[in-house]
Amino acid sequence: MLAELSTLLAPLAAAIGYSSYKARQFERTHPNIGELTDIGYLINAVHVPRPDSADLPPLVFLHGASGNLLDQVGAFLEPLSGRAEMLFVDRPGHGYSERGGPENNLPSGQADAIAALMDKHGIEKAIIVGHSFGGAIAAAFGVRHPDKTAGLLFLAPATHPWPGGIDWYYHAATAPIVGWIFNHAFVVPLGLLKLERGTINVFHPNPRPVDYVAKTGPSLVLRPDTFHHNASDLARLLSYLKVQSPSYARITAPTVIITGDSDAIVWEHLHSQGLARDIPGSELVKIRGVGHKPDYLATDVAIAALEKIAGQPRDLQAAARAAEKRLAHQRA
Repeated sequence: MLAELSTLLAPLAAAIGYSSYKARQFERTHPNIGELTDIGYLINAVHVPRPDSADLPPLVFLHGASGNLLDQVGAFLEPLSGRAEMLFVDRPGHGYSERGGPENNLPSGQADAIAALMDKHGIEKAIIVGHSFGGAIAAAFGVRHPDKTAGLLFLAPATHPWPGGIDWYYHAATAPIVGWIFNHAFVVPLGLLKLERGTINVFHPNPRPVDYVAKTGPSLVLRPDTFHHNASDLARLLSYLKVQSPSYARITAPTVIITGDSDAIVWEHLHSQGLARDIPGSELVKIRGVGHKPDYLATDVAIAALEKIAGQPRDLQAAARAAEKRLAHQRA
């Protein structure tokens, strides 16, 4: 009996040991570049102080599911250098941020965490930029903290209920007891098998930047606790949006929604068009031939949107057409 049990447990122990080793390796490869701030628990962020040359209000960037602050740093830090105070945030439980309390299982709790972090950095008001899942948090921020919202920029946002559900492994990751075993033994080997194809699919039908994986550290989400928090976010999102999305009509801040018409990850006809319908005075910018990463593929359009939100005259539809031509030329 003991021999049989040992035979079963030995491979599991080996898998857990391998996953622990790889998790430490992921952190050595992508060490923390941010600063930890105590808001009752530790939130990690890269803070760029306001430069003398600033022509934009403060900007707060929120990454999507399975991501960390390196994703938005890679898209926006250099192009916006010298133009604004910026805060690139590891959302609670992601990157190098602690999870905090159970309220952070929902976008509303994470929006409150962003507001508290802004207070710690002396940022009274900012344009909130949310990509994908970060869009749900940006929307919650606009509803819950209108006095801190100078504007909202949504990039391929996940903000409305959708038919269906989520992938099986997120359910496995959040299951009692089994979830701990799954996260500590199986997520790393399975995730490494899916990482290459997964990041390619996020950019589809556009090519993924050759240095994207090396620069943005998507492997950090495979760490057991981080994967559990990521799965918890996604497992609760649909029921949360069914209740909360009707409140978007209360948002009064200047709002721009940028989406690709070829996004197979977050359907633009439900989410982006839903936001444009629900937020009074918002502008929808749809870019043909772009998938789930307009932050990387149409960074210039996103920056033009920030400028327009800040009160500068910009024709975003013309900017989108110009981006389409550029991308078509690159594909050709």
